[in-house]
Formats: sequence, C-alpha cells, structure tokens
Amino acid sequence: MSRYILLCLNLLFISLTSFAQESKVFDELTLTSKILNMERKYAVYLPPGYETSQRSYPVLYLLHGGGDDQTGWVQFGEVQHIADKAIQEGKATAMIIVMPDANTGKRGYFNDVNNEWRYEDFFFEELMPAVEKKYRIKSEKRFRAIAGLSMGGGGTFFYAMHRPELFSSACPLSASLRNATFEEFKQGLQTNKVEVKNESTLQPYYDRHNALQQIALNDIEKMKSVKWFFDCGDDDFLFEGNSLVHIAMKKKEIPHEFRIRDGGHTWTYWRTSLPEVLGFVSDTFHQK
Repeated sequence: MSRYILLCLNLLFISLTSFAQESKVFDELTLTSKILNMERKYAVYLPPGYETSQRSYPVLYLLHGGGDDQTGWVQFGEVQHIADKAIQEGKATAMIIVMPDANTGKRGYFNDVNNEWRYEDFFFEELMPAVEKKYRIKSEKRFRAIAGLSMGGGGTFFYAMHRPELFSSACPLSASLRNATFEEFKQGLQTNKVEVKNESTLQPYYDRHNALQQIALNDIEKMKSVKWFFDCGDDDFLFEGNSLVHIAMKKKEIPHEFRIRDGGHTWTYWRTSLPEVLGFVSDTFHQK
C-alpha cells in the first residue's frame, strides 16, 4: 500500500473520529403525554463524545421564556456553541442539556388553579423519567440541575422550591417571580375570567406559586440543599421581584449567589449568563 493511500486513510480516520466527537443538538423530539393528552416537543444537547463513550452524564434542564418554545435556547441562546466552548475551555463539565416546550396548548410551567392543565406534573412524572431513561443521564440529585430565563426563570425557582430533593442547583435568570398579594392574585383570576371550581384550593395554590410565600413557608434546610444562582439585568423590568427574593433569602440565611449586571430583558444578556450558569452547575456536579 502506497504512502499516499495510507496518508489518505489516516486523514479519513482522523476526520471520522473528530466528527464522532462533535456535540449534537436535536430540537424537534417528541414525547407522548397522557397527563396533557397530547404530543410534547423538547430539544436536547448531547456533549462532544457522547456517541462514542459508554459513560453517563449529569443533566441540566434549561427552560425557555414566554413566547419561545424548546428551540429558543437553541436558536437564540446559541446553547450548542456556548456549551461546546465552555466544555472545551474546561469551564464546564460535559453534560446533557434538556430543553422542554412549555408554549403549546397553554403557556407556562405550572398546573392551573383547577388542576386540569397539569404541566408541572407532566414535567416531573413524564418528561424527566422519559429523558433520563432514553439518554445516559445520572439520575441522582447531585448530578441534576435546572436553569431558565424569564418565565423559565420562574419555573426554575418554583420547581427547585417544590422539589428540592431532585436538584443540586438552580439558576433563575431574569426570573418571572410571582409576588402579588392574595387579593391581587384573586383579582387577576377574575380579570382573566378564570372560573375557580373550588374556592378552598385558592390559598394553598397561592402559597405554592408565590415566591416570597415559598421562602417563608418552606423548610429552610431543604432550601439550603439547593445551590442557588440568580442573575438579572439592572434595566430589567423584573429587577424588583428578583431583588425582593434575594432580600428574603438573605434574611432566612439561605446561601445563594445574586448577580446584577448591566443589561435588560434580552437574549444578549442571557447569552452572557449561560457560560456562568454552566460553570456554576458544573461545580455542584464535581466531587469536593
């Protein structure tokens, strides 16, 4: 065999090996939900080397904001480029990133007040078990994190508050945090013409979906078991709600990182947040 042919074969092998090591993003995956009685879409980022390794990986659930869907972080957030760069530079560990769609049927990450639209139940009872079975994901708390922006930042905060046993870290970005009074909450239901079928459920529902109430009512040690990272721009219209949560957590002596940087409620801001998030959650995945 000539040296030329050997050289070509070596180059081909190197090329194929390099290709196999690339990350992959799939943004039109579907899951049948019995809870929501429909097909739900989600996107997934698989890190470089996933297809050629046998190892299992930690997972980050990354939630989009209102008006976007499972492709938001892929298209506008440039998740593949940012995650690849962070992993290559050693600033983040290789991880799987799951991005669900919360903008089909109804918008949002929670069950409704009548418990008829049960998105939160879908997330924990169907989506999470399905993806953690389908992909080689480490299913322990220490290897699972959650983050999101705006509406997804609110979802991040409340999911970690509701299920602290499942997440090692939570990173709400420019989070939509519900801090209305109980009377304002009831008025909002009337304004939106929501028929409440059982008035006795209103107070518990309010307590479960109000950020300051969650901090006031939840078990402090369980809240401390999650590592928290908040990030919000100084020109963001959600600045006040995020600041109130920061103050409430400080008063309860719940350790957390709180960042206020120059910027608004924009993808330009969140693209600069994502590398910090990847580094923060990676620290929780590592052995100390």
